[in-house]
Amino acid sequence: MPITLLDGVLLLIMFISAVLAMIRGFTREVFSIASWVVAAIVTYMFWQDVLPYTQQYVDDRTVALGLTVAGIFFITLIVVSLVTMRISDFILDSKAGPLDRTFGFVFGAARGLLLVVIAVLFLNFFISPEHQPTWIADARSKPWLDSMGQDLMNALPEDPEAEIIERFRQEDAERRAQPAGSSSDATGPAGTYDADDQNALNRQLSQ
Repeated sequence: MPITLLDGVLLLIMFISAVLAMIRGFTREVFSIASWVVAAIVTYMFWQDVLPYTQQYVDDRTVALGLTVAGIFFITLIVVSLVTMRISDFILDSKAGPLDRTFGFVFGAARGLLLVVIAVLFLNFFISPEHQPTWIADARSKPWLDSMGQDLMNALPEDPEAEIIERFRQEDAERRAQPAGSSSDATGPAGTYDADDQNALNRQLSQ
């Protein structure tokens, strides 16, 4: 297969992404991804606690849920990003800075490759391979990009957005179904006596 424009675009995107990651440093690139993960975890852990406060101002429960999730996520993301930015700047200015930039270059190249793989996935979805331009269909990198795209699709759930939304709805429904208090379960029904209390009461009455 000849080298076509798609091969050149792939190399250019990988190079630009690698240079940008080298400038920012490997630590900052990894922390930027970690910030999103941390924000997602914090949102998952605390949205049920914050939702009642949001509902005091928003009547629609679905809207309140969306605002709660979005608010916790983005506030956490901003705070964590500010902290990780200071840490990554410190590492870049230290003796480990050159090594951090080298790893950043490699990371950026891999990220650029992933971006092109995703772009080709979308292209294949909207335009069938037999109708694609020659510079795409005949590119030397096209079989590799298609193969990596298929592996990526196989690793993902069928409908991740629906799964996430359904998980939030299920947990919200379970939380609403729980009784307000469970003290009666621990102490027994109100107004009842055990055997010792009944005997003591009988002795008091017989005096």
